[in-house]
Amino acid sequence: MVITSLKLEEIKKVAVIGAGVMGHGIAQVCARSGYEVVLIDVSEEVLRKALSLIREGPFGLMRLVEKGKMSKEQVEEVMLRIKTSTSYNAAGDVDYVIEAVPEDLELKKKVFKQLDEICPPRSVLASNTTSIMITEIASAVKRPDKVIGMHWFNPAPVMRLVEVVRGMLTSSETLKVTVELAKKLGKVPIEVKDGPGFFTSRFLIAFTLEAIRLLEAGVAGVKDMDEMCKLGFGFPMGPFELMDLVGLDVIHHAANYIYEATKDAKYAPPLTLSKMVTAGYLGDKRVKAGSKGGWYEYWVRREA
Repeated sequence: MVITSLKLEEIKKVAVIGAGVMGHGIAQVCARSGYEVVLIDVSEEVLRKALSLIREGPFGLMRLVEKGKMSKEQVEEVMLRIKTSTSYNAAGDVDYVIEAVPEDLELKKKVFKQLDEICPPRSVLASNTTSIMITEIASAVKRPDKVIGMHWFNPAPVMRLVEVVRGMLTSSETLKVTVELAKKLGKVPIEVKDGPGFFTSRFLIAFTLEAIRLLEAGVAGVKDMDEMCKLGFGFPMGPFELMDLVGLDVIHHAANYIYEATKDAKYAPPLTLSKMVTAGYLGDKRVKAGSKGGWYEYWVRREA
């Protein structure tokens, strides 16, 4: 049987793997754009929370109703397009997959191997990884030409950038349909080449780790550095606010991965970051389940 390349108009159903901070936001965007969505996670509790956030969360659909951008009837239409499951078998008839599980290479390879066996042969398997090389993830499947990076930003319903990462074996057809899909979802896709951290995470990690080192050196405090970045550079948030939003554990893992891949000392996680993560300070408790808080809960209180 000849496996034809997937075209944009042939994409009807999307699977999102992982219903956490990024996954539920991606599912929301896809469903609002008219796609049937199956949101898959290992936990029914996480799936219930995800549906609640899609409807009522800080970036949820009801906020658009309050702003007059959607009607309540339209919200219900979007919600009806989203189905949930705890089984990968639910992805057996999807056209496009976006994986958004935790940043662990072996976990991602395991997920992709299962999806490779379940999804239709022409389905594209995209990863929302923040730093892991797409070529490494693609080594787990028999269709590496259909594996690509589709790196979204938090919060997914609001942030417009999608960093599209072409692995060593990603086909031109897979790249083309991914760029087209991102545009249809209302995003701005920008292609980058594969490498540890791509552009955005590699740049972000260097920026945030340097801020931690300046904190360790006593140059300035957490709150002051954040304020200086906003007032002096026009940033929407400073490095410590950004780490609290993204997750200190995510930053720590990405830094370790990039450091191990490049052996560049500027990506080695500072001791203070490692200690924060070990102590359970993983970021803003409002967006990071199981966290004791972040820089603002721990460090700013000490600075006061």
